[in-house]
Amino acid sequence: MGKISPLGFMRQVRQELAKVTWPTRKETITTSIMVFIMVFICAIFFLIVDRALSWFVSLVLGIGA
Repeated sequence: MGKISPLGFMRQVRQELAKVTWPTRKETITTSIMVFIMVFICAIFFLIVDRALSWFVSLVLGIGA
């Protein structure tokens, strides 16, 4: 692969950008909401696991609250 001039590079970038399928506004909003829901579910899950492990370790070692 040889060297490409800056203008040639920009031409290739423009060609590649023309091939991109951009999401619609509705798709973007829907996927963003799904991400927030999954983050919330994961946060609750890890909170519960952290509390359970903390309780178990304090029970075994006899320290902590």
